Amino acid sequence: MKLQGKLLLNESMRRYTSWRAGGAVDRLYIPAGLEDLQCFLQSLPTGEAIYFIGLGSNLLVRDGGVRGTVVLMHDALTGLRFEGASVYAEAGVTCAKLAKFAAREHLRGAEFLAGIPGTVGGALAMNAGCFGGETWGIVSRAFTIDRHGNVLERSQADVEVGYRHVVLPGEEWFVAAWFQLHEGESGEAEEKIKALLAKRLATQPLNLPNAGSTFRNPEGDFAARLIEASGLKGCRIGGAQVSELHANFIVNPGDATADDIERLIAHMRDTVLQKQGVELQREVKIIGEKL
Repeated sequence: MKLQGKLLLNESMRRYTSWRAGGAVDRLYIPAGLEDLQCFLQSLPTGEAIYFIGLGSNLLVRDGGVRGTVVLMHDALTGLRFEGASVYAEAGVTCAKLAKFAAREHLRGAEFLAGIPGTVGGALAMNAGCFGGETWGIVSRAFTIDRHGNVLERSQADVEVGYRHVVLPGEEWFVAAWFQLHEGESGEAEEKIKALLAKRLATQPLNLPNAGSTFRNPEGDFAARLIEASGLKGCRIGGAQVSELHANFIVNPGDATADDIERLIAHMRDTVLQKQGVELQREVKIIGEKL
């Protein structure tokens, strides 16, 4: 089968990451669908480094770029349909679209996904959550794909799930999932989504490039509180800045390099450890090479 997707060589990752920073990847592939993705993976050399990304949130690509292949799922695998009280969503569907899709049918349980700035694939891979909800709390089963192009069905029992932490049995990536929801009153889900989005707009720096929460919340506390208590709000390294609005966000006001952002992450972690005695765990994934 001839590949139907789009292959880009030495492609800058800036436009594909929400921080708008980082170097180029050797190969960027945008599949035309699941079968095309299977064929593409089968065509790659053994040992090729492979990375799957959606909206590029929660991701820092270093300035030296990525050796290997990045598969871009957003706008690629976008199937979305109802199956009774369940919703089937492919990995390239945005979390916000899934939440609104379910709400229109008066299904409850997915509203929190409207506050996650990523895709279904990314949410599955890290058990993304906000406003008291977590992705794997509503997943009944999922499809994954391995580096050989095999599609596998995974149940909750097959996957190790924790706070912002998911481990699959092998080298696999999520391509779809079924979300088990429940019926609510007419308009109930829509109103909750509106309230959550209003809260997000008021408390997060959505007007500037960012990657969402930089650190996980330690048990019984909040990373933002610890960072703010350490006097880091507004702190800058190069073009990267700790948000004045939400201390667990790093923003790029215009000219931050990936190195600026990575050095600021390290400074935040070290300062909080020194002043608060808490070692924060990074939520943002870092890939690629330094210059």
